[in-house]
Amino acid sequence: MSAKYQLDYLDQLESESIHILREVAGQFERPALLFSGGKDSITLVHLALKAFRPGKFPFPLVHIDTEHNFPEAIEFRDNLVKKIGEKLIVRSVGETIKEKALVENRGRFYSRNALQTYTLLDTIEEFRFDACIGGARRDEEKARAKERVFSVRDEFGQWDPKKQRPELWSIYNGRIRQGENVRCFPISNWTELDIWNYIRRENIDLPSIYFSHTRKCIIRPGGILAYSDFIFTDKDDIIEDRKVRFRTVGDMTCTAAVESEANSLDDIIHEIEETKISERGATRLDDQTSDAAMEDRKKSGYF
Repeated sequence: MSAKYQLDYLDQLESESIHILREVAGQFERPALLFSGGKDSITLVHLALKAFRPGKFPFPLVHIDTEHNFPEAIEFRDNLVKKIGEKLIVRSVGETIKEKALVENRGRFYSRNALQTYTLLDTIEEFRFDACIGGARRDEEKARAKERVFSVRDEFGQWDPKKQRPELWSIYNGRIRQGENVRCFPISNWTELDIWNYIRRENIDLPSIYFSHTRKCIIRPGGILAYSDFIFTDKDDIIEDRKVRFRTVGDMTCTAAVESEANSLDDIIHEIEETKISERGATRLDDQTSDAAMEDRKKSGYF
């Protein structure tokens, strides 16, 4: 009698995500995969390789670049794209600011993160993308938990959490009207810990900033920021070397580090198992401006 093969939970998550990626390819005419060089989008690329190789991806990779990114992430992005031989489209928030005469919020808590929305919507219009794949997870932030796997945006790029479509029996409805767009989240049902366990199992390469290292930091009550020319400092800021790592990768002006000795995947997994603070709750300062900061950005078109 043959033994019955059982999928473990990572196999199940992988299978679901690959199915979603193939649904996107099958239901939409001009999809794109939003890629930042962070661990979640790197995991998405790995899943896409499993879903579509030996063929080419049925979509380009798209990076909405604030120009305030961690250099380690940008270097990794370029090396990965070269390695897999896929198309990368980069559009600059700085160029959008110039073209639209947008006003940047200067000062101690300066960030271009919210201005990414303008560049993203312009890029969707430029290439007529009808679906954008992203690495958002429901455990990241409470507004993310309101999303469906296929999340419809109206002709203005806006999101209404009260108009989410049912997805019973994992049936995804990609029908849209002219001008509408769908944001697709293949790893929506994964947690941060799932991502790290999968990265360890699949031996996926990551930018070095995810592992403990010593760098010059700005120490503030709200968090530890990597020192850079993008960040405005004042006399109250403490600037010193700290041993840190980053749980998430975003704009350097609003992505905080955590003090850590974790320099291996096993160490990081153990650290996450012990923490009681969510990934974005601990590290994304732009989410701390109000209780509804993320939801407000999403309603206006943010990813």
